[in-house]
Amino acid sequence: MKYRPLLLLLFFAFALLVFRETNAQTTSTVRADVNSTTQNIAAALASLPEADTLIYINPRRILNDALPRVLPASDLAELRKGLEDVKKDAGVDLSNLDYVVVAMRFRKPAADLSFTPPEVMAVASGDLSADSLMTMVQLALQEKAREETHGARKIAIMRIDPIAEAAEKNPLLKSFSEIGFTALNTNTIAVGTVGYVKAAVDAANGEGRIANSAIASLVRDPNALISAAGSPLAAFAKSFGLLGTQETPRDPRCETSFGNFYAAVTHQGNAFDVRGAMNADNPDTAKIINGLLMGLMQTASASLPEKERSVLDSIKLSSNESEVVISGSIPEATIAELIKQQTSKTTVTAPTGTTTTPAKKKVIPRKRRPAKHA
Repeated sequence: MKYRPLLLLLFFAFALLVFRETNAQTTSTVRADVNSTTQNIAAALASLPEADTLIYINPRRILNDALPRVLPASDLAELRKGLEDVKKDAGVDLSNLDYVVVAMRFRKPAADLSFTPPEVMAVASGDLSADSLMTMVQLALQEKAREETHGARKIAIMRIDPIAEAAEKNPLLKSFSEIGFTALNTNTIAVGTVGYVKAAVDAANGEGRIANSAIASLVRDPNALISAAGSPLAAFAKSFGLLGTQETPRDPRCETSFGNFYAAVTHQGNAFDVRGAMNADNPDTAKIINGLLMGLMQTASASLPEKERSVLDSIKLSSNESEVVISGSIPEATIAELIKQQTSKTTVTAPTGTTTTPAKKKVIPRKRRPAKHA
């Protein structure tokens, strides 16, 4: 449907680098409400397994508050119809989901010192019956999936044939050749690489849960439409054996928060705000990274059409002590115009009452030569 690429466009336009939390002055009553909301979200996410990068999505606010302000009326009607169809077919009200979290974790090298690719998982919770949804998935997949029991939960595992065939030549793809589905509780479902889904089941039972500091960083702004947080340097350290292997642990050699980032997109008034920061370890490094990123953004901006360029140019970079800071405000009207342009590119209309037919080639008759008489 037309609204699907529009959603991707909106998300891509905002998922730029890293973002910094702002401290807006509010009344004590509003602060109390915000703190309560933050605590509720953090409590819900506390049972996730360990992760090196997290993306938090608030479907309720995106679908109910943000998109209606930027989508054309026809696309909004189509979107709502699509949501109703999903609700009827799958029993899931996407506009009333509490959250969708995409998590990624990196693993230590195996005993043979081979690189272990990261694991990825998506967890959704809210107005859904996880057990009923699992039953529907199993009925739809039938012989294409097998079932395993892990702890007290059943996991439906589907083999992805194209990736499985490619994995025979490239072992790095092996962990992505199967995908697992499971219900973590009555209204939460997890989908992802099998090992990570099993880790989610363990975490729901209290084993190997995510660090509280990671959740606190991710949901520091409860009004965010989308936020992200991660520790890329720690992920690198694990993947390349700085912290040992899966069989042989090693004391950390590099304990630093360099590269740790926070990202968020919020909707305030008639604009979408982006805020964030990346830890650069020291002021000099922050200035170096800031200059590099500014140069890359200027190069990218020069190659974009005018409307896309206006979005990128509204994002400002600066260095603040040991952080690279990014901030910006993108008007709703700009996003609406971008979406309108995208939909017009995919819809080709002909003038009313006219039809177009391929031009026929003019046939030139061949001249006959007079017959020769004996």
